[in-house]
Amino acid sequence: MNHDYLERMNQVVQYIKDHSDRKLTLDELAEYANFSKYHFSRIFTSMVGKTPIAYVNEIRLLKAIQYLTSTTTSVTDIAQLCGFDSITTFNSAFKRYYNKTPSEIRADYKHRNFSQDSSNIPAEITAPLSYYRSNESSFFRRIWNMNISVKELPEYEVAYARHVGSYLDTHYAWAQIGSWASEHSLSPADQYFIGISLDDPGAVDEFACRYDACVTLPAHFKKQERVGISFKRLPGGLNALFQFYDTPDKLGITYQSIFAQWLPNSEYEPDERPCLEFCKNDPATDPEGKCKVDLYVPIKKRAD
Repeated sequence: MNHDYLERMNQVVQYIKDHSDRKLTLDELAEYANFSKYHFSRIFTSMVGKTPIAYVNEIRLLKAIQYLTSTTTSVTDIAQLCGFDSITTFNSAFKRYYNKTPSEIRADYKHRNFSQDSSNIPAEITAPLSYYRSNESSFFRRIWNMNISVKELPEYEVAYARHVGSYLDTHYAWAQIGSWASEHSLSPADQYFIGISLDDPGAVDEFACRYDACVTLPAHFKKQERVGISFKRLPGGLNALFQFYDTPDKLGITYQSIFAQWLPNSEYEPDERPCLEFCKNDPATDPEGKCKVDLYVPIKKRAD
């Protein structure tokens, strides 16, 4: 594995542990790890196994457990010491994670040593990330080396329809841009149809995720404003290309595998540009309901 990735991720994990008593933002963590803000959450989730926000909360809960079981500090003060905005948020997090309130956990500890109950304390959140080094000669690495190529993409002028909500419902945006493209005689035979997932669903609420359904425009195309249709330029540059052909629900797993397996073992790191999904077929007409996608992940040479 590219040990630089591992070192940077371990550094940001330690940074979270050292600063979990205050507000931490994704921008701050991405900057500290020296990763693209656009892709940081996906890299972290792929390597650590949980989103940055989930990890921050688990670290805070573990510290709170230590306060609850080894001090007489009030629950309200513990919430503040562990970085929670309010006692309500603190209680809610405990209830969701342990199915008990902080007060109930403190009461339980009087009868048994809670800190030794492995079913309640998430010991894995303090484990180092060094086990990823075992992936260096793994089967998955050989597969990615065989299936991913590096390509340079040009800039594209596109028209797009934006969907805000679950990525399972992006067909609404595709219906809108498809209808508009048909009116302007823009067909898959001549233009590219490109999907862009602008948010990581692991870091953004499902119903706040943004998705653009795009169609490339020919040279000298006359743009005319229309409700629901916008225009923009997609930057070109170096990309890792993976040719995907499977059911749509597997695309998320493909993203995770690229960021967890291929990128850390490559000489590249993700660039700030968005990933592009070049749609090559209509899953509704595929005999097996599969979608064919050329997935382009923006990359840049890793600095030595």
